[in-house]
Amino acid sequence: MYRIDAAERRRRLAVRHGLGPVAGRLLEPAAVARQLVALHGTDPATVYLSLRSRTAAPVTPAAIEQSLYERRDLVRMLAMRRTVFVVPAESRYIVQLSTTDKIARDQRALLLRLLSQAGTVADPATWLADVERSVLRILADRGGEATAAELSAAEPRLKTTVLLGAGKPYQATQAITSRVLLVLAAHGQIVRGRPVGSWLSQQYRWALTEQWLGARGAAAAEISEASARTELAGQWLTAFGPAPLSDLKWWTGWTLGQVRQAAKALDVAEVDLGDRTGVALPADLAATPEPGDWVALLPALDPTVMGWQDRSWFLGPHGQALFDTNGNAGPTIWLNGQVVGGWAQRASGEIAVRLLADVGADARALVDAEAARLGAWLGDVRVRPRFRTPTERELSGF
Repeated sequence: MYRIDAAERRRRLAVRHGLGPVAGRLLEPAAVARQLVALHGTDPATVYLSLRSRTAAPVTPAAIEQSLYERRDLVRMLAMRRTVFVVPAESRYIVQLSTTDKIARDQRALLLRLLSQAGTVADPATWLADVERSVLRILADRGGEATAAELSAAEPRLKTTVLLGAGKPYQATQAITSRVLLVLAAHGQIVRGRPVGSWLSQQYRWALTEQWLGARGAAAAEISEASARTELAGQWLTAFGPAPLSDLKWWTGWTLGQVRQAAKALDVAEVDLGDRTGVALPADLAATPEPGDWVALLPALDPTVMGWQDRSWFLGPHGQALFDTNGNAGPTIWLNGQVVGGWAQRASGEIAVRLLADVGADARALVDAEAARLGAWLGDVRVRPRFRTPTERELSGF
């Protein structure tokens, strides 16, 4: 069995995740997203800071916004593990067919169940379908874009309430607005457009997919769900391989049977990772040249740190300090393919760092220099991760 050790996997991070020396990095935000398959989009700041860490020239928030909202070569969508990602526009159908279609079915079934339990709608399926058609008509009448508040004002049925967590301490009543929009988005009929407010806002205008993406919003050539999974698995292995199949299963949210089916279609090669067996694309077994020393300050939920379920080969013993109790990564400091600490932004704008390993004076100087560059890039902007971790809380002072 071919052996690929942790040192080789770390060298691949430098090259394939655009984290090594600047000379080897890409220029365009969409190209970076393609390199990583997708960017985590749950926290809006992650998209910007992940791209900022990987471009050859200093990319501005305005340049990233152009990619998201003017050229629209990047698009937000609900995807793997029912998480919001930013994906290259041309990859939308692969993700939709392989992953999001099932999420759409599950979320619609859940909403229908909640409506049935509420008992206020006689025929939930027919009623919901009519509400969905109404929302799409309203969006079309408004030129293709509207906020959730504008839609609920124009379609009062979106204010219908359901009971969540009945009988539990966290029981709550919720309007169905966000759930209906989530279902429409998961079915690919609407997309998250421009944010309401700054690039840190977590509220978006909703847009009709066909108008937002134009020709890219039209139906793709007919391919099967299994073929779409094979394509996505191949993209993931190119960026994140070699890795155990369990990591691919975790990242996609697919069943083990679906993962094995995709791996068989790709004719993957089994490789020895040292402490376990992994897989790699058969033409992807060559060693990676040494990229040289590199440092990166990656944001919370960055696609690199969230790319694998087993992170032992780059995270070491630092998980408890740098992740929350639900497995969400906080801001991390990387040195040559390993996590060596965490960082946070203070109210003053200063980037505070904490090294959790002895890296030596030269590496510390590289970390401090990168922290200064990040602080200058953020300027007056203050970033607070959506999911707080122990190190980030302590360093930020909040």
